[in-house]
Amino acid sequence: MASKRKVIITSAVTGAIHTPTMSPHLPVTAEEIADAAIGAAEAGAAIVHMHARDPKDGRPSQKPKHFQPILDKLKANTDAVINITTGGSPHMSVEERMLPVATFKPELASLNMGSMNFGLYPMLDRYPEFQHEWEREGLEKSRDLVFKNTFADIEAILNIGNGNGTRFEFECYDISHLNNLAHFHGRGLAKGPLFVQSVFGLLGGIGAHPEDLMHMRRTADRLLGEDYQWSILGAGKNQMPLATIGAAMGSHVRVGLEDSLWIGPGQLAASNAEQVTRIRTILEALNFEVATPDEAREMLNLKGRENVGF
Repeated sequence: MASKRKVIITSAVTGAIHTPTMSPHLPVTAEEIADAAIGAAEAGAAIVHMHARDPKDGRPSQKPKHFQPILDKLKANTDAVINITTGGSPHMSVEERMLPVATFKPELASLNMGSMNFGLYPMLDRYPEFQHEWEREGLEKSRDLVFKNTFADIEAILNIGNGNGTRFEFECYDISHLNNLAHFHGRGLAKGPLFVQSVFGLLGGIGAHPEDLMHMRRTADRLLGEDYQWSILGAGKNQMPLATIGAAMGSHVRVGLEDSLWIGPGQLAASNAEQVTRIRTILEALNFEVATPDEAREMLNLKGRENVGF
């Protein structure tokens, strides 16, 4: 009897897109973020993707001092793969965004594979009032915002990772980003097996139609051959439908409050763990098995939790 296919679930715990105003369930303090990640891992996430926030006002932060207590608690309480962002926030400099990965040398880090318009301003219509003025300012500024990820930026981050044994979750928001990844793969700077995170539904990137998903898959197959592991990230209401379609086509999946605050129409997710539980139920109904952290490490050729810098 053939064995079931194993699917890696990534939980993106908290990011820069959503703000404390948007959901009372969004973790902000180091303890809240760590507890949310541990809960997601206990629900079945093999990988937890980490951003940090300034506990004073919930503003996204790339300061190592804001990551340290999160990482310490995770290292002591879960064997999940810890994936640290180099995306940070589109409003940050690339030098600022690199700091946590350079400092902590994780097994895995995210890497955005191209510059893009990054339009979050439509959220202004949904939230007439904000807890903190930086929330409104950040959304408004996205009308005229280019999320900068030049070839020099990408190469600098790759060199940091290659130097400390960190591998990457390559976040591809459009077809051009796959071409950029193929370029760095061909130069030997991005080493296989590539972990390709296809991102759908953010204004400025590729859309969230199933045809967009299939186009991304066809293009990745053509450019990267068999030297990659594919994962699906659907933003907002697209999270569960696109993850389901992708899984049926052979992908891994990413869910979490960084990408979507919702668990159903008009219903806020109470936790990252709730979203992980939902996608796990779907995967098991499709007769797939959820990969363990060590199985994810093997599939992605990671260096192991004992070799990180925290």
